[in-house]
Amino acid sequence: MNIKPSASIRNNYNEISNLCKITGEPIYLTKNGEGDLVVMDIVAFSRRETMLKLRENLILAEEDRIAGKVGNTIPQLDTMLKNVISEVNNGQKNQRI
Repeated sequence: MNIKPSASIRNNYNEISNLCKITGEPIYLTKNGEGDLVVMDIVAFSRRETMLKLRENLILAEEDRIAGKVGNTIPQLDTMLKNVISEVNNGQKNQRI
């Protein structure tokens, strides 16, 4: 865990930025000895947000399963995926025109 005083972000921005990028970990900034802010590399932050959203969706799907909700069959999913792929491919073709 990287902990730095809040003044270090002002005085050593490049060092803090590089440390975030190299480690992929957040840096905790303190103010008067107390936790104040967390600074992260944007790539690490985006990856974390994506992971949290995926976990949220998995929890919702599991809650639906436990509640007895019926999902889609494999053939239904296959058809839906083929439709999405077709829409994407047609959209790309239209953009080239």
